[in-house]
Amino acid sequence: MPSTEPRPSAPRVARHAAGRTRTASRAPSAPRPSPALTRGALRVPEITVYFWVIKGMSTALGESTSDYLVHRIQPVPAVGLGFVGFVVALALQFSMRRYMAWTYWFAVVMVGVFGTMCADVLHVGFHVPYIASSLLYAVLLAAVFVAWQRTERTLSIHSVDTARREAFYWAAVVGTFAMGTAVGDLTAVTFHLGYFRSLVLFAAIILIPALGYRWLGWNSIFSFWFAYVITRPLGASFADWVGKPASLSGLGWGDGKVSLVLATLIACLVAYLAVTRRDVQRPVVAARAPGA
Repeated sequence: MPSTEPRPSAPRVARHAAGRTRTASRAPSAPRPSPALTRGALRVPEITVYFWVIKGMSTALGESTSDYLVHRIQPVPAVGLGFVGFVVALALQFSMRRYMAWTYWFAVVMVGVFGTMCADVLHVGFHVPYIASSLLYAVLLAAVFVAWQRTERTLSIHSVDTARREAFYWAAVVGTFAMGTAVGDLTAVTFHLGYFRSLVLFAAIILIPALGYRWLGWNSIFSFWFAYVITRPLGASFADWVGKPASLSGLGWGDGKVSLVLATLIACLVAYLAVTRRDVQRPVVAARAPGA
């Protein structure tokens, strides 16, 4: 017997069939990775030869740029300008969810400039001897490391994947720049070694953690921070030796020219890394427990 119910129109049948097709073919959404299984986005670069080259040049750039600004304009506006650049650079860095070459190295350069100014202000503005400022910044840096270790249970840069860990990281970086600046001036001025002999001294010292890690089985975290601290007085001694006049045991190139050359070289290397991403740390996936 023919049905007395009205037949749905063709367009309605088509829409209904299409809806069923979409519902049936829709795949379930992929599960989000568990925080226990996947490390968060790392916010600092992998330690490669590029890292050490750019780090060394950035320390020299911080020294030459700081000296150039302080002598070109009044010290107070120069320090204020350095502080503004420091704040802007760190704000940009913290706004990123993962490591980006240009924001990271911009932050390192501005930390270098401002950290140098902080160390110089104690000596020039408040007449604090270099040995006293060196000890002061060494104590402050040690305090940062102790607080970082007690809070996060590691000082490894391979664990810098949260805002708090990154805050500890940058506090340590600022401390290394300030202390390194004071130590470099201590050897060159107070101990009367001059810039070139200070450069040779710190070049020899920076080999210690490299050889200790390679041949004596030293802890990798200790070796890294040992070398990281020494890059500051090493780079500063180089910048002063090249930029300062011959009357101050330098080559007389000028702080402005040294800054310009170093900034150009750093920009080229950072652009290369930004394109190739050769210094991006790869996240490590932890092994899953049986039955997980």
